[in-house]
Amino acid sequence: MELAYYSDYAVRLVNSEEPARGKDALTSVEAVRDLFGANASAARRATDADVTRFRSVRARLRSVFEAADAGDETLAVDLLNSLLLEFPVSPQISGHDHRDEDGRPLWHMHLADHPSNATAGYAAIAAMGLAFHLTEYGVDRLGLCEAAPCRNAYLDTSTNRSRRYCSDRCATRANVAAYRARKRLEADRSVNTGLAADSAQRSSASGER
Repeated sequence: MELAYYSDYAVRLVNSEEPARGKDALTSVEAVRDLFGANASAARRATDADVTRFRSVRARLRSVFEAADAGDETLAVDLLNSLLLEFPVSPQISGHDHRDEDGRPLWHMHLADHPSNATAGYAAIAAMGLAFHLTEYGVDRLGLCEAAPCRNAYLDTSTNRSRRYCSDRCATRANVAAYRARKRLEADRSVNTGLAADSAQRSSASGER
């Protein structure tokens, strides 16, 4: 599995809630299982008890993104390290579903599912994937969408570290809002300029009398 696959676990979980909008998609065991994506064997271990546990891990992962977004690298790393200590990974060499032209396995590192419960397994993979991304690309590559009230988490993979939004939709919405704000400001300035000119003209006319 690729690095992006592991780190996406963290993003998917964090974005299952939109605090500013009062929305939370993580309300059932089915929602928990959906977060695992193609990892059906791990998803099947999820129970009703995992809903609460997943929410707790989600809050801690969001805190990592919030610290990174605020520029507090040390706090972001400390928060992530606490997750790594609590939910250690079990690395394995795997070759399943990956074959070369001669049919031989293409060996690669794989993070094995945690045996205790679904939350521990998911948290271990999410935290490790996020740690890989952070150390490879930098803390400033962990961001929160600037298109209020979204605040969804994202991983910046742009070449110039320029990403500010979680999606093209949010970027478009923010650009439209900024354009309308500029137009309102221009209109207000035009009105104020006109009023000032009228006032000056009246004052001049009054002085002439």
